[in-house]
Amino acid sequence: MGIEICYVIVGMLILFAIFDLIVGVTNDAVNFLTSSIGSKAAPFKIIMIIASAGILAGVTFSEGMMEVARKGIFHPELFTMPELLIMFLAVMLTDILLLDLFNTYGLPTSTTVSIVFELLGSAVALSMIKLAAHADSGLGLVDYINSAKAIAIIFGILLSIIVAFASGATVQFISRLIFTFNYEKQLKYYGALWGGLALTSITFFIFVKGAKGATFMDPQMETWIKSHSLIIMGGIFAISAIILQILINAFKINIFKPIVLVGTFALAMAFAANDLVNFIGVPLAGLNAFKTAIASSDPMHITMGALGGKIHTQTFIMLIAGIIMVITLWVSRKARTVTETEISLGQQDEGMERFESVWLSRRIVNLFHSLFVSVQAVSPPIIGRIVARRLSPVPENSHAGVKEKPSFDLLRASVNLMVASAVVSLATSLKLPLSTTYVTFMVAMGSSFSDQAWGRESAVYRITGVLTVIGGWFMTALIAFVASFICGNIIYYFKIPGVVGLMIFLFFMILKNKKRHEGNEKTKEEITIYHLEEVEDFHSSVSATFGHIALHLQSIRLSLGTAFDALFQEDLETLREQRRKVKQFQMSSNIIIANIFKVLRLLQRTDRKGSFNYYQIIRRLQKINDGYRDTVIRSAMHVANRHKGLLPVQIEELKEVKTEILFIFEQVEIAFNKNDIVDCNHIGSRFHYLRDLVDEYNANQIARIREGSSKTRLSIMYYAISGNCVMMAKQTVKLLEIFNEALPSEDGANACRGLHLD
Repeated sequence: MGIEICYVIVGMLILFAIFDLIVGVTNDAVNFLTSSIGSKAAPFKIIMIIASAGILAGVTFSEGMMEVARKGIFHPELFTMPELLIMFLAVMLTDILLLDLFNTYGLPTSTTVSIVFELLGSAVALSMIKLAAHADSGLGLVDYINSAKAIAIIFGILLSIIVAFASGATVQFISRLIFTFNYEKQLKYYGALWGGLALTSITFFIFVKGAKGATFMDPQMETWIKSHSLIIMGGIFAISAIILQILINAFKINIFKPIVLVGTFALAMAFAANDLVNFIGVPLAGLNAFKTAIASSDPMHITMGALGGKIHTQTFIMLIAGIIMVITLWVSRKARTVTETEISLGQQDEGMERFESVWLSRRIVNLFHSLFVSVQAVSPPIIGRIVARRLSPVPENSHAGVKEKPSFDLLRASVNLMVASAVVSLATSLKLPLSTTYVTFMVAMGSSFSDQAWGRESAVYRITGVLTVIGGWFMTALIAFVASFICGNIIYYFKIPGVVGLMIFLFFMILKNKKRHEGNEKTKEEITIYHLEEVEDFHSSVSATFGHIALHLQSIRLSLGTAFDALFQEDLETLREQRRKVKQFQMSSNIIIANIFKVLRLLQRTDRKGSFNYYQIIRRLQKINDGYRDTVIRSAMHVANRHKGLLPVQIEELKEVKTEILFIFEQVEIAFNKNDIVDCNHIGSRFHYLRDLVDEYNANQIARIREGSSKTRLSIMYYAISGNCVMMAKQTVKLLEIFNEALPSEDGANACRGLHLD
């Protein structure tokens, strides 16, 4: 490798530092945005401005953390400058690819774990290459790798998961016992003391413990702060408690709001101080190695022992990185996708769950349920009653709009931010790069656990989500190590062609992930159409519900028609595409059903008959979804298994069935969209025609079975599809009956009278 190539690699590292800042902040924005956004402590723009200010302040505290990239994982004195540049380039290529992949799917992962294991993978790759070339050197792999430091970092990260969850759960439990869910009454008694303690805690960890890493802090100032820390903290506690008490008494301010905003600033600051090394630490280490080598007489062969010493990083570089992070925070849509994942797993009320239940989550729920039953059995009943009373959630306000309600309250948000800030800042002061993602995520999960957000209706789904995220963390470590190891070998052996090939692969994957994310966002936007934003009165809610059902029926109609055609042509790819929509349509249906429950819970039961009919929508909608899902999945599996295709006569018969079922769907859609009374007789007659048609075709199918022209699997599918169509048509007409009866007119109740579907 020539010196010219080294110049190119250094330039690439600087360019990759910008890319890594973008994908890194996209992933880690969840760390400091979730609590303030989820609790709606302030308007979104105010939250973003405060977080941006925290980032710019935090980057100046990252000086001490930069040493991790230079000497935390390997011994630089055993490597030359070209070898380190190869190692660092492999790390950056892997990091950008890995983080962009996780961002695409909205899964928060650890930039710290990724960078540590990428450094470890590439260092092992280069070490093994050197060992193979110098077998007689007397050195082993453990001599090249700083195994003690690497193990300490990994252990610290794993320990932080347990500490963060336990801390979040404990502090939230105590805080909720003190304040209850109706915390406004207790604020005037304990709020100032609690808030003063919280602000003092975060100030201690950020400014005192973290002061050692600040670029602007001289040794004399550090010594003075450490020697007077108790006095400083006592003063901060007294001043903040007095100010908060004045805000409560004189201005009637909910002090949790400023505490959450201060916590957002603090955690954004802690994030920037702890995680900036993950984004620019490696490129800066490469730049330092290059400068050191160029200044020597033999730049290509001198070892990089100088990196083991103290190297000062200029403040303006940190600030430039901070500005890039802030810009990314404002413009990245993927950052909001990742944030939504954590908010959904911690929301107080049951709602649409992103994850399904798995056997492990069910086992965990059963284990904790048994544990709680055992604890209840041995605890004094009076203590149980007191705890249950103070931890009982406040009943919903029946007049509150759905749109206005936050995912969790300000008390939990403040606990999340303060506990996470304290843990992250303490680790920063110890130069231990624990994962801010792990800490903030597990603190949030611990507090939601104590807050009973994981109730019996949602626990298995929330735990599945947590297990999915944690599983992704372990996959991060494995993928980071293996991918970086491979990239290091490719760059070393193939030189420029290898770098070019990896660059092409990287940009191809980024473009592919971008398209996939845009597709996911489009699907999400389509689903949000079904959300019932406001609950005003019963009849307007009914009208909105049937408007949503019309959209849902339209989606099913189009997909069902495409699936029929694909089955006739044995087009497996199209059938698989329609099968992927099954889950999306089920989610849309669940949202509509959840809306119905919200309306029934929030509204007064002034119209019992209307409410009962409104409730019947749920059963009809579920049966339509069941018929659609069974038809699409059966068709896809039949073709995928390469079973014998439909006979020509069966295709002709099912084409007529298809025409009738799609016609009924379309007519009911039109009726719902017009929001006016519809005569059911015309649509009912088409249903009767469809049912008679299917009876006739089923008799024909019996004859085909007897003569042996239709095999068993083909016959099963044929009967299932035709039966599903009759069932879906019947339920669709039943929805039309409910629609007419729900309209505020006596004519509606009579519009479908005399219609017999059974």
